[in-house]
Amino acid sequence: MGININRVTLAGLVVALGIIYGDIGTSPLYVFKAIVGGNPISDLLVIGGISCIIWTLTLQTTVKYVILTLRADNKGEGGIFSLYALVRRHAKWTVIFGMIGGAALLADGIITPPITVTSAIEGLRTLEVFKDLSQLTIVKIVLTIITGLFIMQQFGTVSIGRMFGPIMVLWFSMLGILGISHITDDLGILRAFSPHYAIELLTTYPKGFLILGAVFLCTTGAEALYSDLGHCGRGNIRVSWIFVKSCLILNYLGQGAWLLSQKGQILPKDQNPFFMIMPEWFIIFGVLIATLASIIASQALISGSFTLIAEAMRLNLWPKMRVNYPTEMRGQLYIPGINTMLFVGCAAIVILFQESSHMEAAYGLSITICMLMTSCLFAFYLYTRRVWTGWILLYLIVYLSIEFSFLFANLVKFMHGGYVTVVVAGALFLVMIVWFKSRKIKNRYVEFVRLEDYLPIIQELSNDTSIPKYATHLVYMSSADNPKEIEHKIIYSILNKKPKRADIYWFVHVDVVDEPYLSEYSVQTIIPNEVIRVEFRLGFKVEQRINLMFRMVVEDMVRNKEVNITSRYESLSKNNVVGDFQFIVMEKFLSHDNDLPLYERMVMKMYFFLKKISLSEERGFGLDSSYVTIEKYPLVVAPVTNLQLRRIIHH
Repeated sequence: MGININRVTLAGLVVALGIIYGDIGTSPLYVFKAIVGGNPISDLLVIGGISCIIWTLTLQTTVKYVILTLRADNKGEGGIFSLYALVRRHAKWTVIFGMIGGAALLADGIITPPITVTSAIEGLRTLEVFKDLSQLTIVKIVLTIITGLFIMQQFGTVSIGRMFGPIMVLWFSMLGILGISHITDDLGILRAFSPHYAIELLTTYPKGFLILGAVFLCTTGAEALYSDLGHCGRGNIRVSWIFVKSCLILNYLGQGAWLLSQKGQILPKDQNPFFMIMPEWFIIFGVLIATLASIIASQALISGSFTLIAEAMRLNLWPKMRVNYPTEMRGQLYIPGINTMLFVGCAAIVILFQESSHMEAAYGLSITICMLMTSCLFAFYLYTRRVWTGWILLYLIVYLSIEFSFLFANLVKFMHGGYVTVVVAGALFLVMIVWFKSRKIKNRYVEFVRLEDYLPIIQELSNDTSIPKYATHLVYMSSADNPKEIEHKIIYSILNKKPKRADIYWFVHVDVVDEPYLSEYSVQTIIPNEVIRVEFRLGFKVEQRINLMFRMVVEDMVRNKEVNITSRYESLSKNNVVGDFQFIVMEKFLSHDNDLPLYERMVMKMYFFLKKISLSEERGFGLDSSYVTIEKYPLVVAPVTNLQLRRIIHH
C-alpha cells in the first residue's frame, strides 16, 4: 500500500473532511425537520429527539464504525466488499451478506444526492425575497445541479477535490457556530445528553418508536466512513470525526433550543429549523454553503459507487463494464454505465418526490439493511480473528437489536416511498446473484484434463509442416487453478476444431486475490520454447490489463534468455523479426442440448442477457482486439438424457 493508515497529518485531516463526511455532515439539513414533522413542538419531542440523535451518533457511528469496524482493514482498504474479501476464505456463504450490503449501499447512492441538494435549495424560501418560490422552480434548479454533477464525473475530480476539504471545514465550522449561538435560547436543551429522555420518547410518546425512522437519518453516512478507509487512513478518520461529531451535536442542540422557544406550535411545512436559526443577513450565504456541501456529499457517494462496482467486478459479483481512469490518481475511476444509471435514478427521484420531506420517507430503509450486513460480516471477521465468543455475542446482541429497531421503524416508510430504494436494491441484488450463481452452474460443466497427457501430440502438431501455421505464438486464457491441468475445450480448440499449429503455446491464468493491490506473476516453462504457462495474481482493486502485463512478462523472459520470440520463418528469422502473437478467447453460448431445471434455466437465460449488454470477454481482460480471435462454443451444463429415438428398417 505504501501509506501508513494510522498516520495523522493536517493535509490528511482536510482530505478526510472533504471525502468522507459529506453524507453524515449534511444530515442536519433534514433530520430535525423529519423528527418534528407535523407534530406540535414539546419538551419531550425536542429533547428526546436530540437525545436519540446523540446516542445514535455515539453507538452507531463512533463505537461501531470509528472504533470497531475501522480495525477490519484489508491491507489499508475498507468497505463491505473488502470486509467480505477478508472472510470469504473461511466461509463461502458470507458472499450473500456482501451482495445484499453492496446492493443496498448502491441503492442509497441514488437517493442521497436528491435529498441533500433539494433540502439545501429549499432553504432559499427562508429569505423574504424567495418565500413564494414554487416547488417546480426548486425541482428545475436541483435537476440542473445534479445534471452538472454527473457530467463532471468523466473528467475526474482531482482538481475540484482539492477544494472539497476547505469547503467542508467551512461547513462544519458554520454548523458549530450557528449551534452555539442558539444553545442559550434554552439551556434546558443540555438535558438531551441523558439517554433516559431518548428512552422516554420512544416508549411514552404517541407513535414514538416510529420517530426512530427519522432519527436514523443522522447516521446514514456512517457506512461511507468505512468505505473510504483506503483514501484517508484510520488515524485521519478517527481524529477528524471528533471535530465533525462535536459540530453536528452543537448544531442539533442549537436547532433544538430554537424549537423550544416555539413550544406548542406546529412547524409550517416550508420552514426548516436548520435555516431558521440563521441570522437574516446570513441566510443567502448559508444556502450557498449548504448547496456546496450537498454537492460534495453527492460526489463522495458517486465516487464510492464506482469503487464498489469495480470491486464487485473483480470479485466476480457483477458483469464486466467499461472502466475509465480519468486521472493518474490511484483509486480514481469512472464507470460510464453506472454514472448513467445513477443519473437516471437521481433525476427520477427528484421528479417523483419533488419535496425533500417526501424523500425522507424513502431514505434510510436500504442503508439500514447495509448496516445489518456489515454487522454480520464484522462479527464473522471477529470470529476468524479468534476473538472471545462472549465479545462477539455482545456485539451482535447490541448492534442487531439497534439496527433491527431502526429497520422496523423504517419499514413504516415502505409505502411512503421506501419501496423505491428497496426495488432498486432488489434489482441490483438480482444482477449480483445471477452473475454469481451462473458461474457456479457453468463451473459444473468445465472439464479439466491433465496437460501432460496432451503434450506429445501438441509437440507433434507444432512440428508438422503439412499443416499451415496458425500463429507464431498462440495465447489461451485459461481458468485452471492447477498448473498441471487445462480445460478440455482448449485442447479441443488446438487439436480438433481446426488444428492450430504454432511455435509456442502460452496458457495465461488470472487469479484474483483477497489482497487489494497485489500485482505479481509466475512463469512455468512446461516445454522450453514450446509450451509456457503464465499465472497473474492480481488484487481485487487492480485493473486487469492483461495485454500490457503479458507483454512485460514476455520482454522480461527475453531479457533472461528464457524464451526465443523471433519468428521461425527463415526470411524473418535472419532479420530478427519478432513473431506474431494471437490470443484466443472462448465465448460460450447456451446450447439447445440442455436439460436444466427451471430455476437454473432462468438463471442462465438472465446470465446470457447480462453478458450481451456487458463488456466482452477480451475487453474485460484488457486485450487488444486486433490480436484476438473469438471462438464460440456451446455450453452444455446438463446433457439431455430422456431423448428417445427408434430406428425403423425398410424392407
